[in-house]
Amino acid sequence: MLQRMTALALALSLGACAAGPTKAAEPLRIATWNLEHLAEDGAQGCRPRSEADYALLRSYADRLNADVVAFQEVESLSAAARVFDPAKYQLVIEARPAGDRFPCRGLEGRSLTRQAVGFAIRKGIAFERAGDLTDLQLGDPNLRSGVDVTIRAPGRAPLRLLAVHLKSGCASGDKGEACATLMRQVPILESWIDARAKEAMRFAVLGDFNRRLARSGDVVWADIDDADPAHADLSLAQGGAGPKCDPRFSEFIDHVVLDARASRDLLGFEELTYAGERPSDHCPVVATLK
Repeated sequence: MLQRMTALALALSLGACAAGPTKAAEPLRIATWNLEHLAEDGAQGCRPRSEADYALLRSYADRLNADVVAFQEVESLSAAARVFDPAKYQLVIEARPAGDRFPCRGLEGRSLTRQAVGFAIRKGIAFERAGDLTDLQLGDPNLRSGVDVTIRAPGRAPLRLLAVHLKSGCASGDKGEACATLMRQVPILESWIDARAKEAMRFAVLGDFNRRLARSGDVVWADIDDADPAHADLSLAQGGAGPKCDPRFSEFIDHVVLDARASRDLLGFEELTYAGERPSDHCPVVATLK
């Protein structure tokens, strides 16, 4: 009996040696990127694009090398597939109907159906999709829903993500028609954040907030970052860094917002800027998490 047990222990030991040490999971890269009126057909959208323009976007997507990208201003899944290779990424987009085509301001004869929100999720990463946060539309078919997914990357803790594209035209302050709309979206977003903060899973909200959240005294940031519940003590992945995408702007409006738990896993933040021609009026930003 003792001999059999010794032999079994030796076999298990040899098996463990053969397998080698367990490889630690690679860091997780989560990004957000507004693709500026991305249409499937560059001859139809509000941002004219040639085949070379789509190729340039794909090259930046490859350089970004993100595990998950929250995208904005994308007309359809087919449009998203022109940037994010379907052989590498699983693509999801908000369920909001495309609706009628609307004319592009200043571009005679061109039109677009919608500016949709979605995700490109690297293949091999399991995910579950919750219902879209349609309340962010405020009953307006031209406002965007939030897209809500939970990703379960191999070897990593699960992470819940909400992709958003909030009302434009109110980057700071609280006066004017656009600000009135944005301020109606804020409590809806805060309710989602508070509900997630009460749960056991870390989370992040990422996208085009159209808001300078890092500005001192910003009322939107004060509302959502109230530390109640405890895990709703939020942080901006960029910390005190400012954007380099466009010299006209010194503050980010594209953000990766982390809950208290996810912020402890933050390893770094970067902005991927363009060399030469700008394929979008926004640059992608990415947070790297343990």
